[in-house]
Amino acid sequence: MTVAEFAAADSGEFTGALLALWWDGHGDWQKAHEIAQDVPGADGAWVHAYLHREEGDAGNAAYWYRRAGRGVAEGNLRREWEDIVAEMLARG
Repeated sequence: MTVAEFAAADSGEFTGALLALWWDGHGDWQKAHEIAQDVPGADGAWVHAYLHREEGDAGNAAYWYRRAGRGVAEGNLRREWEDIVAEMLARG
């Protein structure tokens, strides 16, 4: 599945971190955040970090990037969203 196919798919096809990303991609940051908070492990932390960066809370985002084992992202938020989705989809 491509990122474009992911964005056009029905939310019922996804769980966990991908479901949070789906909701964020459809404009519901709050629902995405609620889901991300309950996703354990590095993927949940990565999505949580991205969401706090999108929110503008750099300090909280940095904490979650560390928890995810990733450097703090910079630059275009949409590009980061696409990169996260692509990597998670590639894993199957």
